[in-house]
Amino acid sequence: MIGQYDSSFVRRVGIAARIYEFDFEHRPWSVFADKDKIAKYNPLSRVPTLVLDNGDVLVDSNTIIDFLDRKAGAEPALFPTSEPSRYQQMNIASIATGIAEKGVARFYEVAMYERDSTVLKQRFADQVTGVMDYLENACLKLDKQYWFGDEFGHADIAVTCMIAHMKASHPAEFDMKKWPALSALSEGLEAKAVFRDIYQSFIAPT
Repeated sequence: MIGQYDSSFVRRVGIAARIYEFDFEHRPWSVFADKDKIAKYNPLSRVPTLVLDNGDVLVDSNTIIDFLDRKAGAEPALFPTSEPSRYQQMNIASIATGIAEKGVARFYEVAMYERDSTVLKQRFADQVTGVMDYLENACLKLDKQYWFGDEFGHADIAVTCMIAHMKASHPAEFDMKKWPALSALSEGLEAKAVFRDIYQSFIAPT
């Protein structure tokens, strides 16, 4: 698996693979410093990139998660197989990864491309607030420890990985005191061994 664990997308894949007890070689390549290496496997030069034993290459975190789930089988899979539980959990994960994508784009706009404006800044702030308020309200309604049961799944992983990355890359917009239920959920998961093992401090791209 190619990619650094400071990416919420790479990290969620790494955590899932570790939970499923899949053996994999991790190459922590940067999409900037190591873009030519990554391009040999993925023409988009994006991460995560998963190179399978047969030489096939998977290039998107959602595709990789689906592959890992199917390889693991229905019983241990971190997305449920029945509806509406499946699409409900996938929707939470999609919302989390969606704002994470916005966070990456926003970081590039300001830190790398030096493009900023009042409109872009306010739009991003509104998106962050909208997503986090939505997730916070949903989290407050949980009747079990995690989003969809007594064991954490892909929704919990995606939300936690997103929060860790956004807190590091956009600290001004991500004051978790505003969202105490999400803060408690993510802090509880970050304390688990698999989250501690699959982790890397944020490294700003250069």
